[in-house]
Amino acid sequence: MTAFEPNVLPTHRAIPFSLLGLIAMDMDSTAITIECIDEIADFAGVKAEVSAITEAAMRGELDFEESLRRRVACLEGLPSTVLADVYESRLRPSPGLAELMTQAHKNDVKTLLVSGGFTYFTERMRQRFGYTYTRANTLGERHGRLTGTVCGAVVDSGEKERLLRFVTSTLPRNRCSTIAIGDGANDLPMLHAATLGVAYHAKPKVREQVAVAINVGGLDTLLALLP
Repeated sequence: MTAFEPNVLPTHRAIPFSLLGLIAMDMDSTAITIECIDEIADFAGVKAEVSAITEAAMRGELDFEESLRRRVACLEGLPSTVLADVYESRLRPSPGLAELMTQAHKNDVKTLLVSGGFTYFTERMRQRFGYTYTRANTLGERHGRLTGTVCGAVVDSGEKERLLRFVTSTLPRNRCSTIAIGDGANDLPMLHAATLGVAYHAKPKVREQVAVAINVGGLDTLLALLP
């Protein structure tokens, strides 16, 4: 693993933009600074309990799907408007995300935002930053309130890896190099499947298993590896 600070270039890990076809990234605590489910839970008065489950899942101590369903169940009965409240008042893009996305667009690199979080937020991030692809879980809603359920199959670590591999299979042969960025244990299969896996302000289990860990600075630090 190479852990580096801004302006330090581990040249043996560099991938020229001309060879890069895809940048894939997790959303919560990677593309954005919060865990959306924890902030939604705050409106139900159960943020501490839900945050504890989130942390354990991100450390790899709990099965992700089971932990997600447990956490989502705590949201039952909340008005659906809390999603807008979280997006507008609490969600912040991670430092350097805009710069990284701008350079990806300029260099015709596809981008994938894949999350164990929720489509309400990934769709707004797509509109805001121009992601090529997004994938996340859909919260159940009925009569203007959350049902405490997830609709359909859960986006877990296996689905993140599958999506990265699928998009990679569509890339031109001369631009088949990929980068994946994440912070939690459920990101590891995706990080391992990419040409270069990057841990971003990540849990120790993740930092120990990837080639590059960004422990200081924003996502634009990654541009040091994209000559």
